[in-house]
Amino acid sequence: MLTIIDYGMGNLGSLLNMLKRIGVNAVIGSELDQIKKAEKIVLPGVGSFDAGMHYINTMPGLRDVLEEKVMLEKVPTLGVCLGMQLFTQGSEEGRHAGLGWISGHTRRFPRYDGLKVPHMGWNIAIANTASPLTVGAGKEPRYYFAHSYYVEVENPAHSVSKTHYGLSFDSSVAKDNIYGVQFHPEKSHRFGSKILKNFAEL
Repeated sequence: MLTIIDYGMGNLGSLLNMLKRIGVNAVIGSELDQIKKAEKIVLPGVGSFDAGMHYINTMPGLRDVLEEKVMLEKVPTLGVCLGMQLFTQGSEEGRHAGLGWISGHTRRFPRYDGLKVPHMGWNIAIANTASPLTVGAGKEPRYYFAHSYYVEVENPAHSVSKTHYGLSFDSSVAKDNIYGVQFHPEKSHRFGSKILKNFAEL
């Protein structure tokens, strides 16, 4: 069963609806026993880095269960938007340490003339590392973004795709069983549904 983690920060309904639309058996889970049974995990997220980490750190047993599933059992795990940012070691948005599952940091977009922050709307993600996550996505897939912070991974091998908005940032990442996308696949029509289908079929 694919389990979408409810930690108070996600756009859960639309993500679940998209997964069901493409034929994926998925549930929203917040109970530890439910998460322990997960065969795949999606960590969504909309909101601030510190609020997300605070919930994960203070909800009794949640972080331990996530660490066990992701780092020990090696369950395929997908972070979406803020969910991906939480995989890093920390963010310029707040003071809490991140999960540290992928070496890297979350940065705030600098100010550029003519470019608004947050980065909102459709943009292209160019693949730079082969990954099962992006198989069949095409040469210039377009996804929907809504974020003021971006991920910068330390190891280039962990960067699956790059997107340009004033600078080139990591719009999708992967390390072993851990995958992340900065965009919202549930809002990205056929391109986003392909990403979710690829993940569900891992």
